Amino acid sequence: MSGYNESAYKQARDTAIALPCPFERGLLSLCASCGKSRKLLLAEREAISCTEQRANTQCLAFHHALHANARFALHIDPNQPWPFGKEIRAQCGGILGLREILSNAEGDPGTDISHVLNTALKRYGDIADFPYSEIMRAIVHYEPRKRRGDK
Repeated sequence: MSGYNESAYKQARDTAIALPCPFERGLLSLCASCGKSRKLLLAEREAISCTEQRANTQCLAFHHALHANARFALHIDPNQPWPFGKEIRAQCGGILGLREILSNAEGDPGTDISHVLNTALKRYGDIADFPYSEIMRAIVHYEPRKRRGDK
């Protein structure tokens, strides 16, 4: 695309979003929701920001823990950026895996990331104590939604 300036877009994005959502790709792919998120349209692209510092801090910690635990399972080179598809698997599989674990123990916490994390924190006490071996199974087995008509 001639005339397209990616660095100008990134600069505008950084200016517009004070608290970037670490689960933006998961939210945009509709595998989860979040009552603390706000959708923005920038240069004909969708972006997600967080509206609450505490929720953002919790999500960042969970996102980092998912990445640390999923590197081996998803065969990610620690010196390379995460490919888009594997990032979606980590985000969606991680959120949905934690949700399933909580559903089995305490009833369905829904798909709101903030609520799922708060429910898990009440149960496990700390993000580091989440059952990552079970969450990794959900990440490895996660497949993005198939379009209608796909078999």
